[in-house]
Amino acid sequence: MKKILYSFLILSSVALSAQKNPSIKFAVANDIVGTVGMFNARKAIVQSSSVYKSPAGLPQGLKKYSFLAERGLTEVKIKNGQEGLDRVSLSQLNSQYGLPENTPVVIEGYEFADTNMKIYGDIMGPVEVKDYNGKKTVFLTTSGVK
Repeated sequence: MKKILYSFLILSSVALSAQKNPSIKFAVANDIVGTVGMFNARKAIVQSSSVYKSPAGLPQGLKKYSFLAERGLTEVKIKNGQEGLDRVSLSQLNSQYGLPENTPVVIEGYEFADTNMKIYGDIMGPVEVKDYNGKKTVFLTTSGVK
C-alpha cells in the first residue's frame, strides 16, 4: 500500500511541476521565443504582429511552435536595426546548469524538446533544476513580463 501511495505522490508532483501556466502567451520573432508581455513592454521595437488563435492556423514557418499555440501564438516582426535583444539557446541553458545539451527544458510548464530553439533573455525569471520524468531538467519561470 505504501508503494502505491508513494508512486501516486511522485506522479502527482511531476504533473504539478510541469503544469502549463495559462497566463503566459508566447510570441515568436526571428525564430526566437519570447512572450507577448515582453514585446508589449518594448513596443518601440515592434514593427507588426500577427496573432494565431490555434495550432491549426499557424503558417508553415511557425508549425514547430505548435506545442505553444494551444492558447494562441503571436508572430512579431521587429523593426530593422532593433534586433539586439539578448538570446540564449536552450542547449546553452542546459550547459550552464551542468546538464546534457539535448535535455528538454520546461518553460512555464511547456516542454521544449528541441534544445536548438532560442529564447529571449528578457523572459528569463527564476530557473531551477528539478527531477522530471526521472531526469534532471531545467525549469524556467518567465519574468514578471507575461
